[in-house]
Amino acid sequence: MTRAVVFAGPSIDAATIAGLAPVEVRPPVKRGDIDLLLAEPEPVTHIGIIDGQFLQGLMISPKEVLRALDRHAEPVRVFGSSSMGALRAAELVTEGMVGVGQVFEMYRSGAVDADDEVAITFDPGSLRALCEPMVNIRVAIAAAVAGGVVSPGGGEAVLSAAKGQYFPDRTYDLILRLPEVREAVGGAELAALRDFLAADAPDAKREDAVELLRRLDLS
Repeated sequence: MTRAVVFAGPSIDAATIAGLAPVEVRPPVKRGDIDLLLAEPEPVTHIGIIDGQFLQGLMISPKEVLRALDRHAEPVRVFGSSSMGALRAAELVTEGMVGVGQVFEMYRSGAVDADDEVAITFDPGSLRALCEPMVNIRVAIAAAVAGGVVSPGGGEAVLSAAKGQYFPDRTYDLILRLPEVREAVGGAELAALRDFLAADAPDAKREDAVELLRRLDLS
């Protein structure tokens, strides 16, 4: 019997998940959640880790994920993408965890390596993100540069300024008001970039979450 549980929140909403895969949706994973899941009477066969807790609770440890992967009596397939899932998958891909999406590839390739690249804060009730993850900023600025919205030098200035902020403070509104950004990006270009980020910027975390749900083999 197949039973899939996905830990998600800010990266993708429950209604979208329900339309993509027959899974149980739980809030962003924190330390102890997978151990508790494995102890439930009904065996779990698939675990998807999309979002996890950073400031809100203790982070899920690699060892806890390994305990799920190492269960021999009832094998569990563990997938990771987008946020905490991508971070842990990059660490545990050689142990059997399945990494999915561009954020995972960024960690696996070494393009990024810090926890704060995916860390955000979110409203505990609605699970709505309260800031912008650094990986999303990187992907969005790359798209803006490729589309001619902002110059390569302007894009680098935005990324450097964003990285210099404590992760709960990373919002596009704050970043685009920083003096170093306004000095590097001209008025018309800044306005165009603001419009692009508000309406057309890719959402790397969400795209990767969708890919994870489509990759689950629940047949």
